[in-house]
Amino acid sequence: MPDNSEALDFWAPVIHSETREDGSILVWQEDELGPYPRCMTEKFLHWAEVAPDRSWMVERGADGSWEHMSYGEAAGKIRAIGSALLSMGLSPENPLLILSGNSVRHAIMALAAQHVGVPSAALAPAYALAKGDLGKLVDVAAQLTPGMVYAEDATPFGRAIAEVFAADIPVVCAQGRLSDREVLSFDSLAATAPSEAMQAAYEALGPDTVAKFLFTSGTTGSPKAVIQTQRMLCSNQVMINDSYRFLNHEPPVVCDWAPWNHTAAGNKVFNLVIYNGGTLYLDDGKPTPKDIGKTIRNLREVSPTWYFNVPLGYQMLLDAMETDADLRKTFFKRVKMLMYAGAGMSQPVWDRITRIAEQEVEGGVVLATGFGSTETGPFSLMCCEKQDTAGNLGVPSRGIILKLAPQGDKYEARVKGPNITPGYWRNEKLSAEAFDEEGFYCFGDAFRFVEPGNAAAGFYFDGRLAENFKLASGTWVAVGALRAKLTNDLKGLASDVVIAGEGHTDLGALVVPDWDALRALVDEKGLEGEALLNHPKVRRVASDLLDAHAARATGSASRVTRMMFLEVPLSFEKGEVTDKGSINQRAVLRHRADLVGNLWSEDPRVILLSRERV
Repeated sequence: MPDNSEALDFWAPVIHSETREDGSILVWQEDELGPYPRCMTEKFLHWAEVAPDRSWMVERGADGSWEHMSYGEAAGKIRAIGSALLSMGLSPENPLLILSGNSVRHAIMALAAQHVGVPSAALAPAYALAKGDLGKLVDVAAQLTPGMVYAEDATPFGRAIAEVFAADIPVVCAQGRLSDREVLSFDSLAATAPSEAMQAAYEALGPDTVAKFLFTSGTTGSPKAVIQTQRMLCSNQVMINDSYRFLNHEPPVVCDWAPWNHTAAGNKVFNLVIYNGGTLYLDDGKPTPKDIGKTIRNLREVSPTWYFNVPLGYQMLLDAMETDADLRKTFFKRVKMLMYAGAGMSQPVWDRITRIAEQEVEGGVVLATGFGSTETGPFSLMCCEKQDTAGNLGVPSRGIILKLAPQGDKYEARVKGPNITPGYWRNEKLSAEAFDEEGFYCFGDAFRFVEPGNAAAGFYFDGRLAENFKLASGTWVAVGALRAKLTNDLKGLASDVVIAGEGHTDLGALVVPDWDALRALVDEKGLEGEALLNHPKVRRVASDLLDAHAARATGSASRVTRMMFLEVPLSFEKGEVTDKGSINQRAVLRHRADLVGNLWSEDPRVILLSRERV
C-alpha cells in the first residue's frame, strides 16, 4: 500500500489500547517515533546554512514598521553571545535568567545560552515588576542561583534587580540604565569573537543536556523549576511534525503573542518555527481590552499558516472579525489550522469561529486542541480531526504511552515518553512524587472517553482531581466539567467561571464577565463596571440562562443555583490567573473568600434561580 503521509495535512494514527487486571488502561500509537536531532540549535544552524537570508523572527520597530532578523544573522549572534557567556562563567549551576518579555534579543540570548549548554529561564515580567512583594522572584533566584540577568529595558526592572540580585551578578540589556550598577549591552556581547570553547561546548551537547528551565505558575506555593532537556524539546518537535504534516510541505508563518515563560509558546511555538525553518512574527498585542487592537492590526498584515490563541483571545478576535472583512480575508488566506489551549473553549465561541472559517475557506479550517503540561514538553495528546463540538483532546502522539489510572470513579491521565521532564531542579522530593511506580508522569488531571471504550475517538478533560470537592450531602462535584458546562450555558456572557459550594447544600459560581458581550446586550453608551453588571437587562438575561442551566442539570452536583459577576479583574500577582489567561480555581476561591461567602447571603449582586428568588 503506498505511503501518502507526505501528502497529508494531518496524521491518521492507528491507536492500540490494553486494559490491565488492575483496571488501568494503556493507549499508544502503532507507529514508532522517528529520529530527532541532538539539540535545537543544530536545526537552527541548518537553516542558517541553507536559507541564510530567510526571516526567522520579525518584530515591530520603534517607528512601528516590521524589522526582520534572518537565520544567518541570528546564527552569528548566537555563536558570539554563547562565547561571551562561557567566558563569563555561566553554567547549569549559574544559568541565564530573563526578566523581560518576548523579543528578538530575548530569543537570541536564550538560544546563545542553549547553544553552549547553559540553561536559561524566562520569567513572567510581572514577577519582577510587581509593585509590592517580590517573594516569587526571590524564590526563583534562590532555586537557580543565576550567573546573569537579562532585561530588554533595564530601567523598569531596576527595583527588582537592586533588591533581589547581588551586585556581582552581571546585568545585560538592550536599553535603559540602572542606578546601582553598570549594565552590559546586548550589542557588546553580540560583538564577541566566536571562541573554540563555544564550539567545543556546542559539540558536547546531547539529549540529556539541560536546555532551559520553565517555572510552573506557583499558585499554590513557590514556583517550581521544571527541567527541559534537549531530548524533550527535539523529540516533541518530531511528534508535532507527525501530527501537523503540513509543516513538512512549506516553512510555517506564525504570528503569536503568547509568553515564552509558558511551555505552549516558549517551547512548542518557538521551536516549531526553528525546526521547520519558518518565520515568527512577534505579536505585541494580548487578549485584553487594552492590547487586542495591536493583535488585530498585526493580523491585518500577516497571514499565518498556523495560529494559536487562548479561548479568550479568539473571543476578542471574533468581535472584530465579524465586522471586518479585510481582517477575515488576510487571516484566513493560508491558515491550515487553528489551535487553542490554556483553558476550555465554550461552545458559543467554537461555533462562531467555525462559522466564520467556513465562510472564508471552502470546507472550513481545523480548529483543535490537545493536552500537555510544562513537564511534557508540552505536546502529548492532539486532536486533528474536525469536530462538531469543543473539547476533544485527541490521542497520544507517537512515542508516548498514555495510562489511565483508576481514581475512584475517574481515570487519572499519566504519560511516559522521551518528551517527559526528568524532574524539578534541585528538588528530588517533588521530582519523585511526580511519577508513579512505573515511571509515568502524573498530570493530576482526569480524562474520560469521548466514546466509551473507544480510545481512538479521543478523550475529554474531566477536571483536576485536586479541585473537586464535596457538597454537604457528601456528593462529589466534578469541577472541571461543570465549569465548562456553565460557561457554555451562559451563552457568551462569561469568559470563564469559578465553582464554589464546598460544605453547602447547593453550588454557586463567581463569573468572569465578557464585558464586550454585556455592552452589546445592554446597548447603552457609557455603562461600565458595576453599573453594567447591575443593569436590569443583564441580570434578567443572566437569570434566565441560569434557570435554563439548572433545568438541564441531573442533580445537585451539576446544578449551579446562584452566581455573581466579578467586577475586579483576576490578579496575576495573587496567582488567580496566569499571563496567558488560565484561571486557578483554588487561588480565586482563597483570595475572594468574602465574595464566595456572599453567594449565600442577601448581597444584591447575587443572581439566583427563579425558585430561590421567591
